[in-house]
Amino acid sequence: MLRDTWRTIQTKVPGTEFNFDFWAKCAPRRSTYPACRAVIAAKNQRPEIEDDMIVAIQRAYYLNAQNPSDDDTLIAIADSLELNTDLFSADLHSDQTQVRLLHEIALSQRLGVQGFPSLVLNTGNNNHPIPIDYNSADVILARINQIDGA
Repeated sequence: MLRDTWRTIQTKVPGTEFNFDFWAKCAPRRSTYPACRAVIAAKNQRPEIEDDMIVAIQRAYYLNAQNPSDDDTLIAIADSLELNTDLFSADLHSDQTQVRLLHEIALSQRLGVQGFPSLVLNTGNNNHPIPIDYNSADVILARINQIDGA
């Protein structure tokens, strides 16, 4: 199903690239939790590296046919970002990292997030999911302005 989703995305979003070797080289698992824990573990060492870790995980998955659910893949990414891999490995499965992950999952549920990536506009006490249009920021901005102006 995901492989077909990748094909659909490639046809709908110009310039999007996937390495379909992933499906032959890896045993896909449905959980994104290992990758999420990896981002948290990276932030524990260097908070400013969060975006770099996310991009590196995505690159490994979508372009390099590496499984972001495998510790070896995540540790190699941490090493490429010059993190302390011993500390990263320990943090990857620590209770503290798991608590943080559960906190972030609870937040996404409170925001009404159904998938990732997602965009939610908070206007005081109200959360408004904003549909993402990967081909036009104008569509997204119009929806935000519609809510913000209401």
